[in-house]
Amino acid sequence: MAISFVPSFVRKYARWIESSPTGYRLTKGAFWSLSGAVISRALALAASILVARMLGKEEFGKLGIVQSTVGMFQVFAGFGLGLTATKYVAEFRDSDPAKTGRIIGLSAMVSLGTGLLMLLLLILFAPWLSAHTLAAPTLVGPLQLSALMLLLGALNGAQTGALAGFEEFRTIARINLLAGLANFPLIVTGVYLAGLRGAIVALVVSMGVNWTLNHFALRSALQRAGVPVSFSGAGRELKVLWRFSTPAVLAGVMVGPVTWICNAMLVNQPNGYGEMGAFNAANQWRGAILFLPGVVEAIILPVLSNLRGEGDRLRYRKVLLYNIWFNGALTLSFAIVISLLAPFIMASYGNGFRSNYRVLVLLSFSAVLTATIGVIGQAIASEDRMWWGMLLNLLWGCAMICASWLFVAHGAIGLAFAILISYTFHLLTVGAYTYFSLLKRGAEAQC
Repeated sequence: MAISFVPSFVRKYARWIESSPTGYRLTKGAFWSLSGAVISRALALAASILVARMLGKEEFGKLGIVQSTVGMFQVFAGFGLGLTATKYVAEFRDSDPAKTGRIIGLSAMVSLGTGLLMLLLLILFAPWLSAHTLAAPTLVGPLQLSALMLLLGALNGAQTGALAGFEEFRTIARINLLAGLANFPLIVTGVYLAGLRGAIVALVVSMGVNWTLNHFALRSALQRAGVPVSFSGAGRELKVLWRFSTPAVLAGVMVGPVTWICNAMLVNQPNGYGEMGAFNAANQWRGAILFLPGVVEAIILPVLSNLRGEGDRLRYRKVLLYNIWFNGALTLSFAIVISLLAPFIMASYGNGFRSNYRVLVLLSFSAVLTATIGVIGQAIASEDRMWWGMLLNLLWGCAMICASWLFVAHGAIGLAFAILISYTFHLLTVGAYTYFSLLKRGAEAQC
């Protein structure tokens, strides 16, 4: 129906996409992922502006460091199970439903265990973290309260990964939309009633809503696909944890904890929490720029894994290269627009944020690098090269910490510059590995 209203030259390309099975799968997945997630992300951005104005620059900075701390622990709580479920469900859902059911059962059990473990560890270490690394003893209560997000995040990650493996992008879009609609009034009300603690309670409740929706959606998807979930036989798939999940966790360790370490460097500078507030505000828009490329990334892994399972190297290469260029061009266009509007965007958070617009400019262009790397990372995951992915992320982590140590004395803009430098280095190393180890060898094998 939509195609009938667009110009004829657009209809020609639309019909061409429909005639390509792979192109249609990618476009259909992108459409449904995008349709629900755009509204969800827009509401999240609007909520962040309101929350920043209600809390003030310093308290908003504290919320940012709490979320960063949760993100560090979340890497271990999730244990790479969302990515694991997506890759193996997509690869075996048609050829081996029993194996698919065992992997989903294993993901559910391990995510419950790791989520509970990280929840307890954050509660225990919150006093030490707040006093000795975050220079804010008053953050003990907010950190302990936020620990509930670790358990819910781990469970949500495994469920969403399985849904993506079934290519249930329409269902994921519906869940994102409903969760986003619930999150906006929850967090605004929470901040109004109880400040920083109210914001954290609202985030926990929002994740609980997300888990409930994911639970029922996954049950329906399993019934439609005829996949029986097996918990008793899940032990047969434990090798998946070593071959894929473990290096995925170690690769993630190079993101969450490294980001947290660099943020901790920032808050320990003079006026550290004020600078963290400015960085947190700008980083919200970096996340917004990466939003659409993230939708594309979520679709690429199941499609590439499925093509790999079918042995179709030619279509695999075409899908990968097309999406690298698409994500890069899409993100660059957004980065340019956001950079031009940066002074007005930062001013919307309050007068104290106005002078930090250059932070947003740097973070916007770093998002272009991040989006391109994200597509390449999905190819590495689809090829079961997660140990190499872990090593490449380790190199990025070292570069990020070193650059932050050199520039963080300049405040939020120094941290933003460190991010730009480290992701430039990361793109060069990941791109070189992918070209010589995956694309060039794959092309030679096809010949």
